[in-house]
This record gives sequence, structure tokens and C-alpha cells, in this order.
Amino acid sequence: MSILVYTQNWEGKFKKTSYELVSYASELAKVLNTSVVALTIGNVDDEEIKSLAKYGASKILVFKNDKAKYLENKVYSSVIAQAASKEGAKAVILSHNFSGKALAPRLSVKLKAGFVSNVVELPSSLEPFVIKNRTFTGKAFSNIEVKSEIKILTLGNNSFKLIENNVEIATENFEPKLSDSDFKTVVKDVSKVTGKILLTDAEIVVAGGRGMKGGEYWKPLEELATELDAATACSRPVSDEGWRPHEEHTGQTGKIIAPNLYFALGISGAIQHIAGVSSSKFIVAVNKDEEAPVFEVADYGIIGDVHKVLPDLVNAVKKFKSE
Repeated sequence: MSILVYTQNWEGKFKKTSYELVSYASELAKVLNTSVVALTIGNVDDEEIKSLAKYGASKILVFKNDKAKYLENKVYSSVIAQAASKEGAKAVILSHNFSGKALAPRLSVKLKAGFVSNVVELPSSLEPFVIKNRTFTGKAFSNIEVKSEIKILTLGNNSFKLIENNVEIATENFEPKLSDSDFKTVVKDVSKVTGKILLTDAEIVVAGGRGMKGGEYWKPLEELATELDAATACSRPVSDEGWRPHEEHTGQTGKIIAPNLYFALGISGAIQHIAGVSSSKFIVAVNKDEEAPVFEVADYGIIGDVHKVLPDLVNAVKKFKSE
């Protein structure tokens, strides 16, 4: 028996998300009195692989195959399922990101396992197995009872802290059984946004709404984002108006994110927008309307004209960084 963690890598490097997964799995392993096995798919060098041991992974399965360089759901779900069977895993942990959301349902079918998405805590009970997750696009929590022997869990972003737990590590080359039919989908080209921090990776996000009044007024917002090493985002009306690109749209119908810090600048706080950012650890809102719904969810609020407040925020950050 073990816990299997799929540790996604980005061009051969692990990000904080992967270490969060291992930290969570390590703490769950203590509760279940078992060990953590991490699976990595793709070309990752030895030193990077060993970094997973810092957070409690005692065994690493390494699958390297040029055909599996890019995520293909059929292939990856088969590899993970075979790894879980090999290790006798009773729980499989993935990130609640685009990859995890695509793979987890397939794994649930393959392994005849119960599936809980967007988990935020360790189980509150083992018999029965009850675990807490976010639901209704992050607006509520629920406690889910899982009756199956094997559990598939996707861990919500930023829902679990990094916990160092250095252990001895053993690595093993993993060779799952795959056929040519598994590789029917061929990725010929991948285009990535460069030169900016991606929303899904950002620890800090600076977002603007209709209160910004137009695309030509965004320079101070971009300056604040630059000073904070943050990603930029916007509400749906802004992207619909063409003030900002659609890939920056956050909300129920855009990107759902969970940064450590989210700035809502000139955003009223419609429920559809809040649904996509409510999992942020801290929300700072700036709006001249003191009755704006965004203040109901904000941890810190500034009532004022965003165009007057923004320069002060930029100056305050610059002053703090210079001290």
C-alpha cells in the first residue's frame, strides 16, 4: 500500500505546485501509516528528481519517452493507472489544474476509484473516509464521503503549505505497457506565451475592471504588476471590450485562479468574477463605490478612485523595495 503522486513538470522543472502535492501526500501518508511514491513523466534531470525527497517522497518512478513529451490524456492516464497498480496505491494525488482536471476522471474509471476534486484539507475521518473540498466554483465547502478502496484526489492550488520532510530516496525507471494505438494523438507544435508571468503560475495577480475606464489607462496597473513580479488579469467586460487580451480574463467563465495575493482594481465584484478568484489567500480591493460587492470578500479594501490610488500603491511598493 502507498500513496501515488503525479508530479507534473514544466520543461523538466518542478514548480511549487508539485512540492505542495508531495507535502500533502506526505502528511496523508502519516495518517494512513504508509509511504509516498512520486511519478514523473518526461525528461527531468536527476537533481531535479531528488528535490522531491525534500518534501517526503521516498520513491520516484521515472517514465521517459519522447512520445510522451506533451500531455496526452489517454497516454498519461494509462501511465499513472499502471503506476498506481504496480505500487498498490490506495490514493492517487494530482493537482487541481488543467492537467489534473483532465486526468483524474479517466483514472477514476480505470481504477474503479472514488474521485474528489479541489480538496483543501487532510481527511477528517478515515472510517468512513471523509474529506473537505471546495464546491460551487469555490463559493462553498463540502465534506465528501468516499466508499471505494482507492481514492483519486485533486489538491486545490495554494490550499496546503510546503512542509519539509527529508527522506532517503530511491529512483526507478518505470516502463508501462503502451502500444502505438495509445499515441494516436500527435502534438506537432506548442505555442506558449513568453515574456510574462502566466496567470496559472502567479503567486500575485493584479487585475483591473471597468473602473479602469479604458485600455489606454492600464500603464500604472502594469507598473504595479512589474514591481510585484505579478501577473496581470481582468474581468470579463474588460476582455469583451478589447481593452485586454482574453487570456487574462479571470472568473467563472475565464481562468479560475488561487494566488496568494489578488488585487481587484476597479472591479465591482460580480458573482461570476468572484467565483474565479475567491480561493485567493488575500484579496485587496480598490473601488470608489463603498457598496461594491467586492468589499464583501476582500481582506483589505480601499474606497477611492482607482486612478488616484494606483500611483500611491506603486510608490509604496517601490519605497518598500528600496528600504
